[in-house]
Amino acid sequence: MSQSRLVWPVAATLGEGPAWVDGVLWFVDIKSGAIHRYDPGTDTRESFAVGGAPSFIVPTADGALLVGNRGALQLFDGAALGAPIATVPMPDHNRTNDATVDPQGRLWFGTMDDEESRPSGAVHTYDGDSIAVVGGECTITNGPAISPDGRFLYHVDTLAGTIHRFDIATDAQLRDGTLFATIAPEDGNPDGVTVDAEGCVWVGLWGGWEARRYAPDGSVLMRVALPCANVTKVAFGGPDLRTGYVTTARAGLSDADLAAQPLAGGLFAFDAPAPGLPLPAVRIVR
Repeated sequence: MSQSRLVWPVAATLGEGPAWVDGVLWFVDIKSGAIHRYDPGTDTRESFAVGGAPSFIVPTADGALLVGNRGALQLFDGAALGAPIATVPMPDHNRTNDATVDPQGRLWFGTMDDEESRPSGAVHTYDGDSIAVVGGECTITNGPAISPDGRFLYHVDTLAGTIHRFDIATDAQLRDGTLFATIAPEDGNPDGVTVDAEGCVWVGLWGGWEARRYAPDGSVLMRVALPCANVTKVAFGGPDLRTGYVTTARAGLSDADLAAQPLAGGLFAFDAPAPGLPLPAVRIVR
């Protein structure tokens, strides 16, 4: 079991969506309506109150940042959100959740029931012009994450405790997936996933006090311990992409839990055994 170190005691209610962009780590606090920026080069920490429920932040090809915010995609200029550039077709009780970008510059993102009770979530794509629903229906989607060659997509059904792998090489639809991993309930629930340069899958475990690294065959290779229960997602940064950054959450913890986990909601880091992958930029049609 490897250990993590505290980077920023930001006390996020629901820290999520870490993304390394141009030497800076960005991440969100969904339930507090905030975007956070950490620059390890200058040890600078900044927070931006944007409102709504920002759930992911990814780069765009023209140098901006794209944020999923409840039911819309909005550009972020480093200080504030702009008007929606696309609206997600979904029920009012849904919101956006996790996301990634494939090598072609296409955004893949999930939606979920914000009350976590109805199977109304699904995976969507955004090709820079329009949004399409591509499958993966469940109550809480997480991921997706994409293999280094762009062929496979990993999709998490958080409440079912499963990660499935889909072949998207010839069809941007989640059909005929295979079960990649199952997380036992006593180990927590799988949250956000990402893939490193060796094709290994990293997952944060909500209620599990750790992040795990899975080999491409689904076997567990490594576990990283965190000092708080709700571990949400891993991203890789640093000049060689060998620093793993981990977001966590205070949501769902009682006063007694929080007293025992004073660093819950913090941003943590660890030394990774392999580099991560650069996050491609979303290509937006103007």
